[in-house]
Amino acid sequence: MNYILFDGPSRNNLLPFTYTRPVADLRIGILTIREKWEVLLGNTTTTVTEVYLSEKYPMVELDTNVMINASFLPNQDLVDLIKSLKENQAIFKNEDVIAFYTKNTQEEVELDTYEALEFDKDVIKIEHTWDLFSKNDMALREDFKLVTRDRESQPISDTNNVVNAEDIFIEPGATVEFATLNASTGPIYIGKDAEIMEGTLVRGPFALCEGAGTKMGTKVYGPTTIGPYCRVGGEVKNIVMFANSNKGHEGYLGNSVVGEWCNLGADTNSSNLKNNYAEVRLWNYDTESFARTGLQFCGLMMGDHSKCGINTMFNTGTVVGVSANIFGSGFPRNFVPSFSWGGKSGFTTFLTKKAFEVARVVMERRGLEFTDTDARILEHVFELSAKYRRD
Repeated sequence: MNYILFDGPSRNNLLPFTYTRPVADLRIGILTIREKWEVLLGNTTTTVTEVYLSEKYPMVELDTNVMINASFLPNQDLVDLIKSLKENQAIFKNEDVIAFYTKNTQEEVELDTYEALEFDKDVIKIEHTWDLFSKNDMALREDFKLVTRDRESQPISDTNNVVNAEDIFIEPGATVEFATLNASTGPIYIGKDAEIMEGTLVRGPFALCEGAGTKMGTKVYGPTTIGPYCRVGGEVKNIVMFANSNKGHEGYLGNSVVGEWCNLGADTNSSNLKNNYAEVRLWNYDTESFARTGLQFCGLMMGDHSKCGINTMFNTGTVVGVSANIFGSGFPRNFVPSFSWGGKSGFTTFLTKKAFEVARVVMERRGLEFTDTDARILEHVFELSAKYRRD
């Protein structure tokens, strides 16, 4: 069967992270949403997403296809129901479509004519940016069971302080010495070739993905995910970092999401609690206003390729777009548009020529190429976000 993941109606609520990727390629738990689906389906997937992203994330459409709403995280019950779908059947959760089997092209589908099957079991749905950290606990525990099933962990070195070792899994090539690993509050997953440096304190649930690392003396409170090839130091609590991003020094980051190719300068701190303990509001690109989150704790949302200088301070509930560069004393405003350059004193436009120079250097340091496709995507994001910038 040909499985196609589509963005669904939550896509705009997940900006700025979906400026540069489909919903399917968001990370929550240990794996991305796409990786979860592919493991459980036992099959590869392609994507229906925005036209400007389709060159990098193409769709393969065959004569028969199962379309899956990428906002939903898979579980075995849901996958079993999807695999049993017949032509012109659709699975719903309340009024939300989860999946449907079709022989028509996507433009010809009329779900009103489909036989509706209700999925009446629990399933995790990602509708807002803050869901990525607030639902990370559940997703991380499910992924831990998925990726470690019927497998044996590498041995844990005797130099470490360990609590609840049966819920700690270390992949081949990982290095963990002179650390404290407490899995009594949730599982701890250490990915292939990852490194936990000496003095690190970890309280699960925690995932340190392939090639990622903690600096010496890092303090980690779960549920936290550090994506592939990221570096983290200082103190973090309930954060998700996608991949290839760095928070390598002292400073606090809590209840936050950081995209790819970001760098937080030394002693960067982000507030995750308002002084009056009030509900946090976050900028919403769809409504172009600040939306209620229902959360008392909510920190920083930072899109791909954004950076901040040393001693940067972020207010509670700050949203930073793509390719922004923030520096200077004081708190910048709590919505920083994409391709902004500056800080509390104001912003100018970070022109794409300069932004691309930085992206090339940063990616080359990891042995990767900033491609023409990457440039075209960011050029489009630059145009989409122009209305939010004021020089």
